[in-house]
Amino acid sequence: MEITADKLKTGQEGTVRSLACTGALRRRIIDMGITPGASIRLIRKAPLGDPMEYNVRGYELSVRRSEAKEIMVEVH
Repeated sequence: MEITADKLKTGQEGTVRSLACTGALRRRIIDMGITPGASIRLIRKAPLGDPMEYNVRGYELSVRRSEAKEIMVEVH
């Protein structure tokens, strides 16, 4: 099942399949290590849901909800 990263539940893990964005945002996401094939797990969400903290490639990373909507994830 493929969903966007903002739809992951706390503790849920998946594999990044694609990025739906282009330009500077795509470059920023790739520079953070979120690339197709990378494993991603939602650690926690802020009280209002923005930002969201993910574990990617062994480190914690905070991402805005608007950016997480651009990351397509296949849930394990």
